[in-house]
Amino acid sequence: MINTPETADTATAAGPPERRRPYLTGLFAAGLIAFGLVAGGAATMLAAPRDSVMLMQPTSIAALSPYSTVAVKGKVAEIFGNKFVIDDGSGRALVETGRRGEGGKLVAAGETLTVQGHFDDGFIHGDLLVHADGRAESLRPPRPGPRGLLDRLHGPDVETVAPGAPG
Repeated sequence: MINTPETADTATAAGPPERRRPYLTGLFAAGLIAFGLVAGGAATMLAAPRDSVMLMQPTSIAALSPYSTVAVKGKVAEIFGNKFVIDDGSGRALVETGRRGEGGKLVAAGETLTVQGHFDDGFIHGDLLVHADGRAESLRPPRPGPRGLLDRLHGPDVETVAPGAPG
């Protein structure tokens, strides 16, 4: 385009060409990244498994199907370290308790209890033990890291005191 007096007048009448403000674009991009991080964190928190466990109705050992979640109620027949054999009258099953059962003090021979877990490869991988007195013990490994202010201050073996209780 040739710069003639007519074109020069129209360029000055419209004003100088507008420039984009690069800092606004950068600020908008940083805001989008921050929003994505917050939304991703919230989605991860909502998708995380809960610590609660739903109790199942016990089934007989003879009716266990492979690769399923099961609950079995019976008597402890034998103890082998962190494993024990449970007998419900219809059959016997080996229950693996993981690290929580090491030392053989988790259950006693002859004790009646309910085991909930996964039945794979011929034995039950225990997730939860419910004793005859109603006491429940989780066999799952603990979550990594601290789980609250008390754990940060005193470690994981802190007993809490209910409000209004002495001590």
